Amino acid sequence: MNAVEIEEAISALAEQPFDADEFPFQFLEAFGNKATTIKRLRKGESNKSDLGGVLQTNNIHIKVCPEGEVTSTLAALKDSPATTRAKAKFVLATDGITFEAEDLNSGETVACDYKEFPDKFGFFLALAGISTVKQVKESSFDIKATGRLNKLYIELLKDNPDWGTAARRPDMNHFMARLIFLFFAEDTDILNGDDLFTATVEQMSARDSSNTHEVISELFRAMNTKMEDRGAAKIKSWADVFPYVNGGLFSGSVDVPHFSKIARSYLLHIGKLDWTKINPDIFGSMIQAVADDEERGALGMHYTSVPNILKVLNPLFLDDLREKLEEAGNSPQKLLNLRKRMAKIRVFDPACGSGNSF
Repeated sequence: MNAVEIEEAISALAEQPFDADEFPFQFLEAFGNKATTIKRLRKGESNKSDLGGVLQTNNIHIKVCPEGEVTSTLAALKDSPATTRAKAKFVLATDGITFEAEDLNSGETVACDYKEFPDKFGFFLALAGISTVKQVKESSFDIKATGRLNKLYIELLKDNPDWGTAARRPDMNHFMARLIFLFFAEDTDILNGDDLFTATVEQMSARDSSNTHEVISELFRAMNTKMEDRGAAKIKSWADVFPYVNGGLFSGSVDVPHFSKIARSYLLHIGKLDWTKINPDIFGSMIQAVADDEERGALGMHYTSVPNILKVLNPLFLDDLREKLEEAGNSPQKLLNLRKRMAKIRVFDPACGSGNSF
């Protein structure tokens, strides 16, 4: 399983009613453990726990405990001789209300409400054999957003196959870029009100999705029309609250693919994510997610991890800029000079792939 699939499985688990007996096995299944592996753990053949929990050798020791005993249970798991013998990487305790875990190699811990533990899934990616460098652990929200965008993209192409052709691929990518901008904008005070885009689509489009494309198209048209021209353009009153967006993102065609009920549902779920926690490089991540390996190769989009990107950019100019920023302190003049310097930086990267480096 890849990180996106794991996030989806963990989110689905958190949405189910909590089952104390099943949780350890459901958790392990979400991280890609096969049915035969789970069966052996259930029978006790490979379960090494000495505390009545589930202990998978070289992986994790999990125990569901009575309400209010999560912290003490986690300490017991950590001190358990069986945990040491089995060389467990993690210990995890939950009562279905709170959730606590520790990485026994690094000493890092997580503690949150049970319903929020999917946001921490990056902490456990080592259980699936996925490298857990800091940047990957901290990208849980990015992975969640990318996975949902990918689902929306695929669902839209099912009902709009012409948008997946070479001739219309730029239109589809432009449409997705507009959506991503709006998801960011409604959570970062750029639009006139919280969740304005998502709420408007939810309220103004029919539940059967028959007019969803028309609603979104009208919003695009409004954001490409200056305020003084709105009357002549006869912008709908419910779209008139959206600001004019310069820069050309909403210029040109306002054509929108037709939405199925499933696609509309995906759109609303994406909009309800907290986009303030998602990195702007989601644009590149989204393109990498929706294009398959062969297509990415043909387009020159060969994935480079964030740590490797920074190995180039830090010594090139970022280290120096950070040093100058620290020297500037609170000096308005020095900060203004630094901003002017940054505005003059030009980078030519003929092999920038999806553009995630920037």
